[in-house]
Amino acid sequence: MSTPAAEETLARDRPLLERSGTAERVAEILRQRITEGVFPPGSRLSEPSISAALGVSRNTLRESFQLLAHERLAVHELNRGVFVRELTAQDISDLYVMRRVTECGALRRAAELSTVDLSAIEAAVREGRAAADEGDWQAVGTASIAFHQAVGDLADSERVSTTMRQVLAETRLFFVLAENTRAFFEPFLERHERILRDLERGRFGPAETALEQYLRDAEKQLLAAYGRRDS
Repeated sequence: MSTPAAEETLARDRPLLERSGTAERVAEILRQRITEGVFPPGSRLSEPSISAALGVSRNTLRESFQLLAHERLAVHELNRGVFVRELTAQDISDLYVMRRVTECGALRRAAELSTVDLSAIEAAVREGRAAADEGDWQAVGTASIAFHQAVGDLADSERVSTTMRQVLAETRLFFVLAENTRAFFEPFLERHERILRDLERGRFGPAETALEQYLRDAEKQLLAAYGRRDS
């Protein structure tokens, strides 16, 4: 069920909506909050409380729920309501296949471009390191999502960027398995920095190789965490 903290967060999102907020915009806000962990896997998306927090009609909210269900972020359970989706081991493996294809492909595409803007990747690396220094591992996870979105954005393709947003929102559903721990997130900070250094030097091939291994290792860690949860 939506928590008071989640409702307060959504209430602060109301200015993001136009007076006649559309279902797409509502879905975008909910997708972002799922990505940030405001709504963890298995939590109920309360229609009355979210509708009130965002100041939108029930019909608009139901349309947004349908969009999230289409993106595999939410599920409707008969006579129970709408819930943030909980993923299986097969979901983890399949999603990481998609991530390797998309993110590594984005780096190959970036290597073909005359100019590449690395500012978003640099910002994500800074934010991740600052959050780690504060011991805020949930924020480190959020910075990691921003890093990978920025990698996808290097392809300079609206469709690739949109795909990455959806894929990374699903990925964030896995982070509940990691329990926002230093042991899980800290090694990936160093990999972010290594990939950024390669990109700054125009070494797209080594950056792609490092990224692919990074994603394979992350998949293994999440599958192991999933196995421990079910044991």
